[in-house]
Parts: sequence; structure tokens; C-alpha cells
Amino acid sequence: MDLEELIGNARDAITVRRVYGEPYEKDGVAIIPAAALRGGIRGRATERSSEPGRTAGAFGVHARPVGVFVVRDGTVSWRPAVDVQALVRAVVLGVAVAGLLFAALLGRRR
Repeated sequence: MDLEELIGNARDAITVRRVYGEPYEKDGVAIIPAAALRGGIRGRATERSSEPGRTAGAFGVHARPVGVFVVRDGTVSWRPAVDVQALVRAVVLGVAVAGLLFAALLGRRR
């Protein structure tokens, strides 16, 4: 696969179709899922006498759900997805920083 083909495949993979999933409807309520995407491409071309015009590359896509749009009776509302792991990391980091600040203040008083 050459670099141009790799870039074309990456462009096709990172599209709005990946951000917004297929809407579905149940009991008169339409749900449209949404995701956040990140992607990257890495490639290189080398010139050697034994392998002229050799190219190498890779791309990756990371997607995570961020929520859904809910359409009910002509009104659209947003329901965010809760990332429990990110919430736990933030709380642990906050407690650690508070503990370090408290320890620094106690050490300063002595």
C-alpha cells in the first residue's frame, strides 16, 4: 500500500459518519449517538538501490462515545455519556493534590 492510498483510507475512516451513528427510533423517540474521534497517520518513503520507491506507513483511529441527541416531540436534547474512569481519575488526582498541599502547609508551620 503506498502513502497516497493510506492517506485516502484514513480520510475515509475519519468522517462524520463515524462521529454520528445511525439514528434509531423507538416509541416515537429518535436517538442519534455521537462520538469523539482522534486519528493519526505516520508514513515514510525510502530510497534504496535494492528497493526503489519503497513506502511504509500506518494510521490509527480512536473513538469514544460522548453522548446522544434525543429527538422527542420535535424537541432536541443532549444527553452526555458519563466517562466513569475519567471521573475517578479526576477525583484521585484532586485528592492527591489536596494531600500534597496540606502536607506542604503543615511542614511550613513547623
